[in-house]
Amino acid sequence: MMRRALLGLEGVLNKIFGNDLNPFYHLGALGFYFFWVVVVSGAYIYAFYKTGIELSYPSVEYITLEQWYLGGIMRSLHRYASDALVLVMALHLLREFILGRYRGARWFAWFTGVPLIWLIFTAGINGYWMVWDKLAQYSTIATVEWFDWLPIFGEPMSRSFVTREVLNDRFFSLISFAHVTIPLFILFLLWVHIMRISKPVVNPRRGLAAGMLLGLLVLSLVEPALSQGPADMAVEPRNLNIDWFYLSIYPLLDIWTAGQVWALVIGLSVLLAVLPWLPSSFRQIQVPEVHLNDCSGCRLCVADCPYEAVVMRPRSDGMHFLEEAVVIPDRCVSCGICAGACPSSNPFRGEKDYVSGIEMPSMTMSDLRTRMNNDLERLEGDTRILLVGCDNAADVARLSSASVAVISLPCTAMLPPSFIEYVLHQHHVDGVMISGCRENDCYHRLGVLWSEQRLAAKREPRLRSRAERERIKLFWAASTDFRELESELESFRTSLAGNLKVMND
Repeated sequence: MMRRALLGLEGVLNKIFGNDLNPFYHLGALGFYFFWVVVVSGAYIYAFYKTGIELSYPSVEYITLEQWYLGGIMRSLHRYASDALVLVMALHLLREFILGRYRGARWFAWFTGVPLIWLIFTAGINGYWMVWDKLAQYSTIATVEWFDWLPIFGEPMSRSFVTREVLNDRFFSLISFAHVTIPLFILFLLWVHIMRISKPVVNPRRGLAAGMLLGLLVLSLVEPALSQGPADMAVEPRNLNIDWFYLSIYPLLDIWTAGQVWALVIGLSVLLAVLPWLPSSFRQIQVPEVHLNDCSGCRLCVADCPYEAVVMRPRSDGMHFLEEAVVIPDRCVSCGICAGACPSSNPFRGEKDYVSGIEMPSMTMSDLRTRMNNDLERLEGDTRILLVGCDNAADVARLSSASVAVISLPCTAMLPPSFIEYVLHQHHVDGVMISGCRENDCYHRLGVLWSEQRLAAKREPRLRSRAERERIKLFWAASTDFRELESELESFRTSLAGNLKVMND
């Protein structure tokens, strides 16, 4: 239900923005982008910020009011880009959960994202303290009282630290240092977060980046970020405007006990951290196997793996090749893209049960060829079509008919281009239609892109020129796009029938 709702929403956004600029397809890259907007705007603000109990608030007011044409805009950009970072982070986490992309080998990216949540919230809350207005006073005292509940301090901090007499410039030096240091840890963890991902996208499309920046600028001009009056430790702050992106937990501290809030925060964090290992219906198929007799060490499988699960090692079988491919099971998602990249998967090979250099045990290339041949032999009619789909996209099995043979793979990119040439060259079918996840939203990240580039002869293994392109059609469709896929299949059938009639005439 949630998956259908998400795909339906993304389908609407595709119609509005197009696949290339759909923000839901670039949430991770937008997170990096907003982080850098925060860093750049924060660097400018920090150049004019003065550290001290009597200096912090006036310096922020100077930046905001006296330099409104730049400093004020930079402060607002800093605020709204920080909020946007939290928003895309939450959407990214929710989307990956709904799509089930957090189990198996994907646990690493999910697990390393949990401490990122803590650090980003810590940096944001710490940033509010630096303003030292009434909101900073409220959140500082509430935080200290919250931490006082933990049995790790000999004396309550709320009495000995945040008081009118004891609070001094050292406190502001500390939070200023923390606000500069924490982003460095965030940047390091962001690198760790994507370190097992091949060719990670850390920059959104230019049009999307420009649109987001324009939106932030407009928001900064229409609703500039302002302070809420200087802090006064002798007066309890009231009637505050809360930033619900970063400070949403503080109203809970007013109505719940500190222990209850700690239970919520820690419990939710632990739940997120262990989610990849909780019982579910998730079942990962077997990882690929390398057959050294047919592996030449060409590195194509390494280049195409979306998760760096295939690496090259020195040759171990004594053959004259320098390297051999090795699969790292803990990183493999069983997409089969590496099998589709192997040159020795060529179905034109004469052996009855030939072996490819790297194959999925659940469906070897020999098995795939046999299955295709058997399915194609039963086809009837004047326009026979092979429809290849993806297990994570539209259900192509529903389109099987007397004139349409259907094969669904873990990822469309598992199909080597030579198989398309094979079925066309041997006149088994009149046309081949390739489907899979929506463009820019491949379940296995790069399968759609690699398939397009292989068929366009821009990537190895490439579709050879003797394959007639007019007899091949690509149409990417999610599970909610079945009707569109069905319509495109009929359109393709009509087009093929017209071409055949012209050729016969």
